[in-house]
Amino acid sequence: MDAQPSPEDRTDFENAGKGFVGTAPQTKIRDASGRVVWDLDAYAFLDAGCPGTANPSLWRQSQLTAMHGLFQVADGIYQVRGFDLSNISFIEGDTGVIVVDPLLSVECAAAALALYREHRGDRPVTAVVYSHSHADHFGGVRGVVPDGTDIPIIAPAGFLEHAVAENVYAGTAMNRRSIFMYGAMLPKDATGQIGAGLGPTTSTGTISLIEPTLSVTETGQEEVVDGVRIVFQLTPGTEAPAEMNFCFPDRRALCMAENATHNLHNILTLRGALVRDPRVWARYLTEAIEMFAAGSDVLFASHHWPTWGTQELTAFLSEQRDLYAYIHDQTLRMLNQGHTGTEIAEMMRMPPALERAWHTHGYYGSVSHNVKAVYQRYMGWFDGNPAHLWELPPEESARKHVEFMGGARNILPKAEAAFRAGETRWAAQVLNYVVFADPADTEARELLARVYDELGQGSENGTWRNFYLQGAAELRGDKPANTLDSASPDVLMALSVEQIVDSLAIRIDGPRAWETRLTIDCNFTDLKEEVRISLANGVLTQSRAHDGTPPDLTLTLTKPQLLQLVATQDLGDIQADGDRRAITTLIGLLDIPDRNFDIVTP
Repeated sequence: MDAQPSPEDRTDFENAGKGFVGTAPQTKIRDASGRVVWDLDAYAFLDAGCPGTANPSLWRQSQLTAMHGLFQVADGIYQVRGFDLSNISFIEGDTGVIVVDPLLSVECAAAALALYREHRGDRPVTAVVYSHSHADHFGGVRGVVPDGTDIPIIAPAGFLEHAVAENVYAGTAMNRRSIFMYGAMLPKDATGQIGAGLGPTTSTGTISLIEPTLSVTETGQEEVVDGVRIVFQLTPGTEAPAEMNFCFPDRRALCMAENATHNLHNILTLRGALVRDPRVWARYLTEAIEMFAAGSDVLFASHHWPTWGTQELTAFLSEQRDLYAYIHDQTLRMLNQGHTGTEIAEMMRMPPALERAWHTHGYYGSVSHNVKAVYQRYMGWFDGNPAHLWELPPEESARKHVEFMGGARNILPKAEAAFRAGETRWAAQVLNYVVFADPADTEARELLARVYDELGQGSENGTWRNFYLQGAAELRGDKPANTLDSASPDVLMALSVEQIVDSLAIRIDGPRAWETRLTIDCNFTDLKEEVRISLANGVLTQSRAHDGTPPDLTLTLTKPQLLQLVATQDLGDIQADGDRRAITTLIGLLDIPDRNFDIVTP
């Protein structure tokens, strides 16, 4: 029995093109300085047949995600697709239009709104809905909401906490790895970046954030926004820590946010994130079927293209549900037999019925790394083998491996032979030892780059392809700077004082701060809050109650002044009573994150 989808099945292409209204005449979207942040023509090369440098299944997916323009989804519901990694949706109301998920960057969102208005009239934006807490679903909001506009901003409970935490606390490292995951800096051609599975790639414009004014706090909550009735389903812990599906019952249309798209999603993204829970993900998809499927004629999402027909969308949701449930349950079954995550990833075989559906394939997530994520969620990083409990760090381990194998000059011919024999995974593992043992070994670097080229160009998974090809580029000396700033001024202004102090605490250079003790009281005149910040034992803590001991320094300030102080290290016009050296000492102990740390070399 053939367990692969039929190449002759053109349903996805028909659905992806259905309702096409038009696209932008200007193909390049630029920021205020004239820099191109998105190019609608970048993927025109995908119109050709699949070459030998790409997996045919990924090429097909990339053709679908590269389609761009304004599309009608249902009566009064439109989407602009292909203007960023994600989709932006427009729901027409009584007096204007509700915007759902305004893309990653301000410039792309503004261009999408302009395209919508070109065809549907200059309707004012009357509300914004954030489906979840990932930046590609809120970052462009100031491109559709002018300053000073007072409209509802609707989001799931916990949105703000998770949106700012992900983009600030670990944002530097995530952004660095995002360059690899999305391949935004790779050349867009048949040998380079052809897409990311979930969408083409990420735009490189300005990220913004407007705080929500209305939180969805329970499943079944109903709101009428600009005359449009919306029924919400909260789905925390699925594709994002704060996420929601919602339907427009009067238009028989269902929005599944990013919980059901035309690929296997990530349980743990390669850029890094909190590990998601596929068990509850599957259960929320069952709940969505029970709540919404029978009353819907079309399903659309914040990525990819819609699915039309009650029977078709019900089948789609059922197969998506089974996808996550199967990976979860079978991983647990096998780990309880004593298998490790790496072993289970090799052993896992998906049901033929799921394999035959295009939308279950691992273009973005993969069965391999999702199995390992499930293992990590339940068992952690340690596989129980004491040999792995206290391993040497990568560089020292690499040097000793190379020495044991007879040195680099002995390894390279064997690695070349393994590569030529098609043992690319083993060649990559061995050559990685050589590069980490001696990053200056140009012969090893080039051979490993060739191995990564081969692995990337054969991958069905878009993010794996991008990781391999970006790794090859860096081995050859092409290391692009990390230009994405997810901790933008808008995002920072949305931080609470507690989160601002937390973001400082994770930057304290612990060993340098071991012997330093200081206390700073902060009186916030705008928030009517008093916070004591204390440094001891290399740990920065905060409290709103203390024993009354006098501080080293008392600051009277506002939250914006605190952010300015952190950015400039200058007290400026902040009222400071006490030893001003306390703030200088504290700031002097902050580590500077490395936005461009090495990944494929030590």
